[in-house]
Amino acid sequence: MNLSVVIPLLNEKESLKELYDWIVSVMQSNSLSYEILFIDDGSTDGSWQVITELSNQNPNVKGIRFLKNFGKSQALHAGFAQAQGDVVITMDADLQDNPEEIPELYQMVTEGKYDLISGWKKKRYDAVITKNLPSKLFNWAARRTSGVKLHDFNCGLKAYSNTVVKHIDVYGEMHRYIPVLAKNAGFINIGEKVVKHQARKYGKTKFGMNRFINGFLDLITIWFVSRFGKRPMHLFGALGVLMFVIGFGFAFYLGLDKLFFNPTGRLITDRPQFYIALTTMIIGSQLFIAGFLGELILRSKRQQQRYYIKEALNIS
Repeated sequence: MNLSVVIPLLNEKESLKELYDWIVSVMQSNSLSYEILFIDDGSTDGSWQVITELSNQNPNVKGIRFLKNFGKSQALHAGFAQAQGDVVITMDADLQDNPEEIPELYQMVTEGKYDLISGWKKKRYDAVITKNLPSKLFNWAARRTSGVKLHDFNCGLKAYSNTVVKHIDVYGEMHRYIPVLAKNAGFINIGEKVVKHQARKYGKTKFGMNRFINGFLDLITIWFVSRFGKRPMHLFGALGVLMFVIGFGFAFYLGLDKLFFNPTGRLITDRPQFYIALTTMIIGSQLFIAGFLGELILRSKRQQQRYYIKEALNIS
């Protein structure tokens, strides 16, 4: 199979049939074998009924329905687990991503130059204040922090080799940072393509300003995990030892001063330096213990069920 098109969705009933017709037209005109995986992330508007009808019409259409809304990252994880195509395309279901981009994205990956191609919505049809400006700031911070030089991390239209999607773990809200996850997994051939962005035709956006706040918090998380996720003791242990040594040095100085240089002076407990030293040693000990616990958790963690599938169509 040439292509797997993975489409996570939440309440996009109006756009699904039109998107399906568009994708199938592109596939047929380019003689590409394909599957379309619709991942219904807990829709309540009848989206699953539309997916069921499309699946009955075309065996290449497959569907996964979550028991409730678990988030886009979990939907992508489920789609990646089932994808069988040599190249996996992800796109949103709101018709803002253009299926006409798929053949060129497919070619860029199959030529062997890239493991992953990320779309760049250079010209956007979104509100300037609420989406465009925050998005530019977010992407700038992501480039600076991750070292991945992309203009649009959050573009839903991306192309991956099948090997990439089988080796990355998309969890939490990390769908924004799939290129960073791929880089951390060793896939360094990451490219970018300017893609057409279209105004939303049906419904309304599912994202508010809070997604940018969450995005920056996730950025800090992924920076930390990529640098210290496999060795938390290197950070917490080093900081803990440093603070403990500073605190112990303070306490040792106060003890020497009281014993040999100022035996008739104030009690050690009357000096503010004593409490600074005590606090620093306690914090240092706690940081060291945090690093130790992190190492234990890392070595004993088990995979947990992150979403529950209610129904599936044409999934073996």
